[in-house]
Amino acid sequence: MALFSSLSERLNHIFSKLTKRGKLTELEIRSAMREVRIALLEADVNLRVAKQFIADVSEKAVGQKVLESLNPAQQVIKIVNEELIALMGSGNAKLEVSPRLPTVILMCGLQGAGKTTLCGKLALQLKKQGKRPLLVACDIYRPAAIDQLKVVGKKADTEVFEKGTQTPSKTAKQAVEYARKMGYDTVVVDTAGRLHIDDALMQELEEIKKEVDVTEILLTVDAMTGQDAVNVAETFNQRLGITGVILTKLDGDTRGGACLSIKAVTGKPIKFIGVGEKLTDLEPFYPERMASRILGMGDVLSLIEKAQEAVSEQQAKEMERKMRESSFTLSDYLTQFETLKRMGGAGALMNMLPGAGRLKVKEGDIDEKRIERTKAIILSMTQKERDNPQIINYSRKKRIASGSGTSIQEINQLLKQFEQTKQLMKQLKGGKGKMRLPF
Repeated sequence: MALFSSLSERLNHIFSKLTKRGKLTELEIRSAMREVRIALLEADVNLRVAKQFIADVSEKAVGQKVLESLNPAQQVIKIVNEELIALMGSGNAKLEVSPRLPTVILMCGLQGAGKTTLCGKLALQLKKQGKRPLLVACDIYRPAAIDQLKVVGKKADTEVFEKGTQTPSKTAKQAVEYARKMGYDTVVVDTAGRLHIDDALMQELEEIKKEVDVTEILLTVDAMTGQDAVNVAETFNQRLGITGVILTKLDGDTRGGACLSIKAVTGKPIKFIGVGEKLTDLEPFYPERMASRILGMGDVLSLIEKAQEAVSEQQAKEMERKMRESSFTLSDYLTQFETLKRMGGAGALMNMLPGAGRLKVKEGDIDEKRIERTKAIILSMTQKERDNPQIINYSRKKRIASGSGTSIQEINQLLKQFEQTKQLMKQLKGGKGKMRLPF
């Protein structure tokens, strides 16, 4: 599912009507802005934020420069894009680093927002940046919370500091001393959540804040709760003075209200977004990229970053050479599928492409199971067969079908597809044809 697909579709529909009209009047722009306001409210954007946003866009959009321009509709969309970026923050808000190590990051939030798993995701992000994090278990109330953090820590290959059910503030203080002694440069403290905000929760967090020199207080909120997430953020900020927000579950049925309202209401930036269950499914938040995706313009920069993480420069050069020399094999074909999986799957990547919202690409539209069956077929071949698929006769197909749990028809489809892909590469090498995904 594309991020904020419902809001994106509504906005695209509104702007497509403007584009068809050519020259625009002030009345037409104000009418479109009323529709945008309704779309934002339906997306659970804070009422005050939605009203101010429309006022800011309208003021700029009805100016003479826009009305008299050659393409006023495009100018209006440009203004909306700029105001969306301003609404969510001017740029990527990086984590602060303490001048006196270790940097202490206090994680807080209500139960069910995915805070403990998020600690592991954050540890993995920090390790990618060359940091050496330590996870600290300070949730002493929820059954198995400490064990859960240990499991997450093991997956992220990060040590977990825990002292059982002793006072969280004491554990946090000891953890910082331990980190200093053992050379950890970042301490991530997992704290207790509640089903709702209460004094006991806030007092405990305030005590931890008094005992250790906290650099970042990051609030985890569930993006699917919409306006409730904004209210939670506002309350935590008033009591604790949070430094940033991490939005989780943006891969779910999210309307967009929390993402578009939090910065405006609290004044604190969204620093990361959780886009899936895996530990790698945490991304830095870029307002300009999010605005682009909401308006159906795609997110090519994030797509490039995912590709760079999944494929080394040497691998990319080798693949380029094989395409140039037409020496692409079924083993390389298999590698492409593995790379696709590391990048989050075909459905997730398609939704980052410009115009994906208008194409209405859904995760179910790309058959991931078929991709797995294709991989099983290739894995059931010998190396000789992968390098020279033309030798695969009927008896070999029977053996491959039996080994992969597929049919001879599916093998024929794969071999035909592979030949088409090779032909496509030759065309691209010559500067002709259009790219088509091989699934």
